[in-house]
Order: sequence, then C-alpha cells, then structure tokens
Amino acid sequence: MTIAAHEISTAVADAAAHAIDDKKGLDIAVMDVSEHLVITDVFVMATGTSRRHVRSLSDAVMEKLKDDLDRRPLRKEGTEEANWILLDYGDIVVHVFDEETREFYDLERLWGDAPRISFEPATAEA
Repeated sequence: MTIAAHEISTAVADAAAHAIDDKKGLDIAVMDVSEHLVITDVFVMATGTSRRHVRSLSDAVMEKLKDDLDRRPLRKEGTEEANWILLDYGDIVVHVFDEETREFYDLERLWGDAPRISFEPATAEA
C-alpha cells in the first residue's frame, strides 16, 4: 500500500470514528490491519448501548462518509439484528457492536498485534 493510499484510509477511518463519537459511541478503537490482511487496511470498532444505538451509530457513519467523502459501503451486514453491524468500505471496515457481542468476539485481542491509530474523541470528559 502506498503512503498516499494509507493516508486516505486513515482519514476515512478518522471521519467514521468521529461520526460514532458524535453519537456517543463507546470505546472507539481504530486499528491498522494492513500488514495482516489483504482485504482491508483499517478497522474502526465501537460499542453502542442498545440495538437502537448500534443502528444509529452505523447510520451516522454511512451519512458522514457519504456526505463528506462521497463514500458508500460496498456491503453492510447485521442491520436487522443490530448486535454487530459491519460496514465494508473496502479500505476500511467499521464494526459497531453491542457490549455483549464485542466482548464475546474480542477483535482487539484477535488483532492485538495490529498497531492502533490515534483517535481523540471530542466527547472525552476531563
């Protein structure tokens, strides 16, 4: 992956993370998986407090990326159940979980050797 492509993926992931943060998503993590996977470069992960919140978070990501970056997901899964919604944008994949599902699958541990990309939530309390 070129430096320019990585910067674009990182910028898209940052926009997705901020969209989630704006809707009070929890435990937002951004991970560079480009050295581990050939199918995507960055994972964005977050937790919602209910099914409705999980849907709201994924809707916010889709709206933000469409309006600001003219990006639409190549595929999305889990919108009916809303315990784990996956939005695949090709270079980034957004995972929005409910608490129980995120804890069960523990993707941060599974991809623990992937570097974290710095993300500063705007809603962080002092």
